Amino acid sequence: QGQLVESGGGLVQTGGSLRLSCKASGSTFGNYVMGWFRQTPGKEREFVAGITRMGAYTYYSDSVKGRFTISRDNAENTLFLQMNSLKPEDTAVYSCATSRSAAVSRRPSDYGIWGQGTQVTVSS
Repeated sequence: QGQLVESGGGLVQTGGSLRLSCKASGSTFGNYVMGWFRQTPGKEREFVAGITRMGAYTYYSDSVKGRFTISRDNAENTLFLQMNSLKPEDTAVYSCATSRSAAVSRRPSDYGIWGQGTQVTVSS
């Protein structure tokens, strides 16, 4: 039970940076493994990054590894995605979600609560 609200998306040029935030309601945010996903029209939702409950372990898709950093602040019930060296192919709606599992999964079906998403557009 709870809600997630993403923010921080926008329009940037290739090579630019954005920092996405995902604010969770309630006081049990720290109980969940969290993930970031992205989706473009006509394509399947794609795993971007995941993070364990205390933030000790992070996981990334090959396409963003080395450019994006996932982090969390459990005291503030907030998940972050720092996006550097952005490319046009990063353009998508980015959503955060809570995992049903104690381990990070790359499968959208393993996640329960989803935010509505925030648009990221990278121009060439």
